[in-house]
Amino acid sequence: MVIGRTACGKTTLVNALNEEDKPIRKTQNLIYGKNTIDVPGAYIENTWMYKYLISAMQDASQVLILVDQSKPAEVYSPGFAKVFRCPVIGVITKADIMPGNEAKCIQQLKEIGAADPYFKISVQQGVGISALKEYLFNQKAR
Repeated sequence: MVIGRTACGKTTLVNALNEEDKPIRKTQNLIYGKNTIDVPGAYIENTWMYKYLISAMQDASQVLILVDQSKPAEVYSPGFAKVFRCPVIGVITKADIMPGNEAKCIQQLKEIGAADPYFKISVQQGVGISALKEYLFNQKAR
C-alpha cells in the first residue's frame, strides 16, 4: 500500500513498482495494481478518512509512507505508523529536488514511526527505484 499527501509522487511510484505507464490523474478511489494499492492523498489529508485507510490496510503486506522532499509538509501525526500491523517503509520522493530538505524528511519519517532504512527515490531520474524494488519484492524471501 502506498500512502502520501496529494502530488507527492504516489502514482508515479506505483507505476514504477507495477512496471506500467498509466496516466497520472487525481482520483478519490483506491486503485489496486499488480503489486500495489494506490491510496488517494485525501485519505491522509483528512483524519476522518483514516478508518478507510485502516480498513484498506487489511489487504496490504507492506505500507510505504511517502514524504515529498520538494515540499516536506507535515501531514502525518507522530507515531502514525503504529496503526499498521505490517511493515512500514519510509520513502523520500523527489529526492533530486531541494536536497537541503533531506534531513527534515528523515526526521518526519522517524517521528511517524517508519523504520530504517529510508529509501530516497526520484522516479524521473531513475534514482533509488531498483533498491526499493529489491527490498520490497525480496522481503518475503527473508
